[in-house]
Amino acid sequence: MSTESTSEKYQSTKGESKQVKKRCDWVQEGIHQKYHDREWGVPLHRDRKLFEFLLLDGAQAGLSWITILKRRSAYRKVFDNFNPEKISMYKKRDINSILKDDGIVRNRKKVESFVNNARRFLEVKDEFKTFDEYIWQFVDYKTKVNKFKTWSEIPPASSESKMMSKNLMSRGFTFVGPTICYAFMQSVGMVNDHTVNCFRHKEVQKK
Repeated sequence: MSTESTSEKYQSTKGESKQVKKRCDWVQEGIHQKYHDREWGVPLHRDRKLFEFLLLDGAQAGLSWITILKRRSAYRKVFDNFNPEKISMYKKRDINSILKDDGIVRNRKKVESFVNNARRFLEVKDEFKTFDEYIWQFVDYKTKVNKFKTWSEIPPASSESKMMSKNLMSRGFTFVGPTICYAFMQSVGMVNDHTVNCFRHKEVQKK
């Protein structure tokens, strides 16, 4: 992610002195900032949203998150709003149709992975009743709060993401390497990796 400065300056209507709202140093203005301020790091326990992030983080492999974020609405449209039951039923003709849509990253292996992972996702739900119950076990069902000062300090993977990756792969999931799993954990609030000077570091802990 970009290390572009992200301090947001704002002034009161009475013309009082400027204050500075600090954000993680990877945040860019626009859609990136909105995602950071509203979603990134917020603990998620809804299966459909967990499924969405699992797929999108897999789509991110080899790319920047902003590339996927800009295409999120297109992904929702062509993948039935991330309905795992519907995606699990896709056939070759459905995949070929999706690959014609230039609103998404047209990578056949990644699109096929969405279908495969939808099927594996449903298998996990059958076993654990909810995907939430399964996936949060890797952090003992509570957010791991880190206290990094800069983005450069944050590792690309952790012992928990490696364990998650190994387990997911053993169940047949694809595009779930340790780095992808760690990005997923950050997205869904399994870890709080907002830097300590970011205003969201404390806020997401209250969710």
